[in-house]
Amino acid sequence: MDTPDLPPQRAAVLAYLRRELTSGRSPSLAEIAEAFGFASRNAAQKHVQALLAEGLLEQAPGQKRGLRLPGGTAPLLPLQVLGRVAAGPPIGADIGLDEQLWLDRRMFSPQPDYLLKVQGDSMIEDGIVDGDLVGVHRTSDARDGQTVVARIDGELTIKRLQRGRHGIRLLPRNAAHAPIVVEAGQDFAIEGVYCGLVRKG
Repeated sequence: MDTPDLPPQRAAVLAYLRRELTSGRSPSLAEIAEAFGFASRNAAQKHVQALLAEGLLEQAPGQKRGLRLPGGTAPLLPLQVLGRVAAGPPIGADIGLDEQLWLDRRMFSPQPDYLLKVQGDSMIEDGIVDGDLVGVHRTSDARDGQTVVARIDGELTIKRLQRGRHGIRLLPRNAAHAPIVVEAGQDFAIEGVYCGLVRKG
């Protein structure tokens, strides 16, 4: 992409932002300031505003981290990482990891509402490994055999759903892990269905 002559520091900020945005991540002003050793976010904001004025960046309206590259043809979807989900024994969800990614919505089906970071290895045979970010479409309705994010007694896990005459089981995709049997009286809910993943390098 051609650029006009920019002051060296502004050109460096633009190069940094292009790298981050191409990888699907929109940095905050605080992160830009930290990356360049600016004393405050105001300096970062001046560079960003100048790049916006030049048409070298675009700002999505109403988005806290809404910077994006101009002219992109892929429709980008802002997704918040809301916490962690167990691929193993259920774990509590630590809501609010304060990270947002801009991702090509064509990577997912159906469209996700948020991301969760996987912790554990119980779903490796389905290609879901520790550290992956899984897209979750928020719904309480899931079919037998779908991979779901379920809440059991206040804790989250990702497993394959099995509905049968004897109730509900959550199946791992790793022989080293046992199925989770949902007992009568347990606080159980389907939070959403799995709809794709992001693996950060």
